[in-house]
Amino acid sequence: MKRRQILGSAAVSAASAAVLGACNQARTGPATQANSQPNVRWRMATSWPKSLDTIFGGADTVCKRVSEMTNGRFTITPFAAGEIVPGLEVLDAVQQGTVQCGHTASYYYIGKNPALAFGTSMPFGLNAQQQNAWLYHGGGLEAMQQLYADFGVINFPAGNTGTQMGGWFKREIKSVADLQGLKMRIPGLGGKVMSRLGVNAQNLPGGEIFLALERGAIDATEWVGPYDDEKLGLNKAAQFYYYPGWWEPGATLEIQVNRSAWEKLPKDYQEIFKTATWDANLNMLSQYEALNREALGRLVAGGTKLIPYSTEILQAARKASFDLYEENAGKEAAFKQVYDQWQSFREQIYKWNQVNELSFGNFVVSEPQG
Repeated sequence: MKRRQILGSAAVSAASAAVLGACNQARTGPATQANSQPNVRWRMATSWPKSLDTIFGGADTVCKRVSEMTNGRFTITPFAAGEIVPGLEVLDAVQQGTVQCGHTASYYYIGKNPALAFGTSMPFGLNAQQQNAWLYHGGGLEAMQQLYADFGVINFPAGNTGTQMGGWFKREIKSVADLQGLKMRIPGLGGKVMSRLGVNAQNLPGGEIFLALERGAIDATEWVGPYDDEKLGLNKAAQFYYYPGWWEPGATLEIQVNRSAWEKLPKDYQEIFKTATWDANLNMLSQYEALNREALGRLVAGGTKLIPYSTEILQAARKASFDLYEENAGKEAAFKQVYDQWQSFREQIYKWNQVNELSFGNFVVSEPQG
C-alpha cells in the first residue's frame, strides 16, 4: 500500500514537473531562442564626419536599432570618414572585407559603374518620396542590388536628405557664361553635367569642403541643405546661396554590406538589419525637413543671399543631363537597363504628382491664408 502511494506521488510530481516545464518554456521560449543566436560584431565605415549629426545619424540609427532588436547580440560600430578609410573609399572597404558594411552615397562610385548614380539621385530625377517609391515598389532596389552583385555587395536605402540646395558661390551666377572655369565641389552625375556647362567639377568629402572654399581652392560648393551647410560653416566662406539643387532632388544614402558577411548572418538578423535601414531612411528625411526650415531662416537673417538659378541655367542643365543619360545608355548596357526602367517610372509618377501634390502645393503657396 505504501509502495503504491509512493509511486502515485511520484507520478503526480513528474506530471506536475512536466506541466511546469511546459509553462516555463512557453513563457521563456522567445527569450531562450534569442539567447541561442550568435554574437556578431561588425564595423561600419561611413563617408561622413560625426559633427554632421543628421547624416552620420543615419548610420548611427541602423547600428542602434540592430543592437536594440537583438538584445545586444548583433552590434555594429560606426566610424567617421577617415577613421578606417577615407570618406570616398567606403565601397572599396566593404568590397574587400576591410569592414562588413558602410554608410555612403552610391554616386560617389560612378567611376566604377555610372549606373550606380541611380541609387542616390539623378539630375532632374526623383524627389525623396518618388525615389522611395521607385526603390521599394518600382523595381529600383532590385536593379541596384543587381549592379552591386558584381562587387560582392548588397545595398539597402538608409537615409534621404530631401531636395537639396543648389550650392554656395563666392560671386553671383546669372548665366551659363558665368559658370565657365568655375571650380566647384560637386560629385556624381551632377558634377558631370556641370562640367558640360564649363565648370571644373571636383569631388571632396564633407570634412574637407570648408577649408577648400575658404582658402580659394574652390570657388563654389554644394553639400546638402541649410542645417548641414550651417554646421560646416559654408556661409562664412561664401555669400550667395542658390536653389534648387536640381542635381539632387531626393538624395538617398545607403548601407552597403559585404555579401559574404551578409550571407553568414542568421535569417532573423538579416530581417532585423533591413528593418533598421527602413527606420533610418524615414527618420533622416523627417529630421532634415524639420531642421532645414529653421536653419534657412538663421542663414538669411545672418546675411546669406538666397538666389534662384536662372531659367537659362536650369534649361541648359536639364538638356545636358538627358544628353548625358542617352550617351551613357548608348555605351553601357547596364546603364541603359536601369535608365529605361527609371525613365518610364519617372514619367508616370510625374504625371500622378502633377495631379495630386503639385496642384495642391501651388495653391497653398499662392494662397497661404487658411
